[in-house]
Amino acid sequence: MKIVVLAPCLLSPFYVYRGPKDKEYTTSRELLNLLAKHVREIRVLTYPCPEYKLIGWPRPPMSREALEKLGISETARKILDFIERVLTEEKPEKVIFVGVKGSPTCGIFYTTSSDPEKFPYRIIEEFSCLNKKERIELSKELMEEQNFKVIPGEGVLFQILKKRFPEAIYLEFDKDNIEESLKQLEKHFKH
Repeated sequence: MKIVVLAPCLLSPFYVYRGPKDKEYTTSRELLNLLAKHVREIRVLTYPCPEYKLIGWPRPPMSREALEKLGISETARKILDFIERVLTEEKPEKVIFVGVKGSPTCGIFYTTSSDPEKFPYRIIEEFSCLNKKERIELSKELMEEQNFKVIPGEGVLFQILKKRFPEAIYLEFDKDNIEESLKQLEKHFKH
């Protein structure tokens, strides 16, 4: 048996910090189709979204450093305990972790970065009151103002996972390159 451990926003785009846009809906639809094709070969484990558990939804775009300042590391460790317990009990022959390119918590090879001292933390509560259109606009502004960068490195949760499960397969889903991400994932379903 293979267990595919998926970042929750890949299947349910409503976890995305600002709310879903077209690429999130497409990712979910295409990924669900791929999983359905391989339903006999795999089991799927999604875990609680670390950012949702820490801040709720919706939330402003935040870098890894800003989330660390708010305590995301402790939240990530609790989620790791859940994942570890499931994998220990199920004893899969193969584990495939699928993260999200550029995520501050679920990035595998790329995460986001900014100066945590310059983040306007007061905006978190205000952001949750905005409608979807307002959130998308403000998200763009915040990313520019905060000089958000996608940089090489792991998100908080996947940094811990890679140390705990070094033998697992790690794939990073790129919502801007859905087709290639699906091909990489399917390749590991077959072997």
